[in-house]
Amino acid sequence: MQLTVNGERREVGDGCTVADLLGELGVTGRFAVELNAEIVTRSSFGKRFLAADDIVEIVKAIGGG
Repeated sequence: MQLTVNGERREVGDGCTVADLLGELGVTGRFAVELNAEIVTRSSFGKRFLAADDIVEIVKAIGGG
């Protein structure tokens, strides 16, 4: 199925969760995930299944001063 991740179309398998997607993308460290304009809590990454045409935004925290 196709969904949009940070503005780019991406193909993922059926039954893919937010956690699966993050693993495929190699996302680590401090970040936030928004799914269809709703923040997804870390505790629910493995429980939130993705659907065709979902819009996912992944924002990494960057420190500095």
